[in-house]
Amino acid sequence: MAIEIERKYLVKHDVWRADPAQGKRYRQGYLSTDADRVVRVRTVGDQGFLTIKGATTGIERLEFEYPIPVADADAMLDRLCARPLIEKTRYRVPFEGRVWEVDVFEGENAGLIIAEVELPAVGAVVALPPWAGAEVSADPRYYNSNLTRHPYARWRDAG
Repeated sequence: MAIEIERKYLVKHDVWRADPAQGKRYRQGYLSTDADRVVRVRTVGDQGFLTIKGATTGIERLEFEYPIPVADADAMLDRLCARPLIEKTRYRVPFEGRVWEVDVFEGENAGLIIAEVELPAVGAVVALPPWAGAEVSADPRYYNSNLTRHPYARWRDAG
């Protein structure tokens, strides 16, 4: 069984940027954003993926990901997924023996930058890079599936 264990942090500043050319464009959408299960479609370059995630308990949840033809992924993103789509550039940044994924969001989530690190176990110790800000692992507003329903740009309008 596949279990995802990750912690998420807001990013304080741009010190993490090594080489902007290393980022990869992600385009993703959701077929289901039910609290107990999320079904995501994603493209990364010329690859497509279908991912099913279970409910989050603490910092872990079930995760199953399958490659699908990119043409199928594009069709689902264009015609079936809820709007707005999540558009971001992901950078892989090594720090203290782990690889952090820094997501720079675009579109209706522009201005949001989140760093995630996957862990081998819930209690694994994580050395925080100097650019890691507040931890948001337990804040559902920062789940990508919720950013579709409540984009970051609208948070500021809500006061």
